[in-house]
Amino acid sequence: MTADRHVLGLSGGKDSAALAIFMRQRHPEIEIDYFFTDTGKELPEVYEYLVRLEGYLGKPVRRLNPDRDFDFWLKSYKSYLPSAQSRWCTRQLKLRPFEEWVRGFLDAGETVVSYVAIRSDEEYREGYQSTKDRLMVRLPFKDAAIDKAGVIDILEGSGLGLPDYYKWRSRSGCTFCFFQQKIEWVRLREHHPEAFEEAKSYEKTAMDHGSPFTWSQGESLLELEMPERREQIRRDHEKRVERARGRLRANPLRPDEPRDLDDVYAGPAKACLTCHK
Repeated sequence: MTADRHVLGLSGGKDSAALAIFMRQRHPEIEIDYFFTDTGKELPEVYEYLVRLEGYLGKPVRRLNPDRDFDFWLKSYKSYLPSAQSRWCTRQLKLRPFEEWVRGFLDAGETVVSYVAIRSDEEYREGYQSTKDRLMVRLPFKDAAIDKAGVIDILEGSGLGLPDYYKWRSRSGCTFCFFQQKIEWVRLREHHPEAFEEAKSYEKTAMDHGSPFTWSQGESLLELEMPERREQIRRDHEKRVERARGRLRANPLRPDEPRDLDDVYAGPAKACLTCHK
């Protein structure tokens, strides 16, 4: 089936950025529409990285802004915070704008191919499951056997490098994403205190309305930010880092290879594919 339109979603993370570069290098004949579903609650570093990526691609990244923002949906869900058990943020602020945008092409009779940045070492991940006959999903990294190290090579080779937030955070997504590790909450407070305070405000409102969820499992942000608790989180994190160093084989060709928190905390990341790739 010949496609009329090719689209590639960018999250502000390393994998989707590397896929955009990969497609431009390997398939310059394909005209791709790049898009970013903006929740309005992203890290400043994400927006900066997207601007740099636009410079490399030589074309703008379309911003798909949801017609109703996070605050609207929070009120619609009776001030209950989104959680791993109820990911209404992904559904309403990420998937919904994408589906409405693509529906215009499909209704016009076009066939759409969506490229998704799932790597060859992510057997546990699945891409967006299309229910439309003329919306097809392609996984170029799986087809080309490109893993995490390959993604880093693509970014470094292009000169773009990694987003700046990787110095302290493991992935893109909203500032208050509930998939963050506790050490990431501590670091968010250090790097973007205003975003941490906003997250605390949302959490307090949710708890006042009887929400069973807090942003960080098992404790509120008010509890997490207490000095002794922050120090405990840092100590626990360092212990995990030391265990990870003993568990993971060093790559002699890449002794300084970036190591994200998925490595340190072991096991597949449970984070949302739509937000964090």
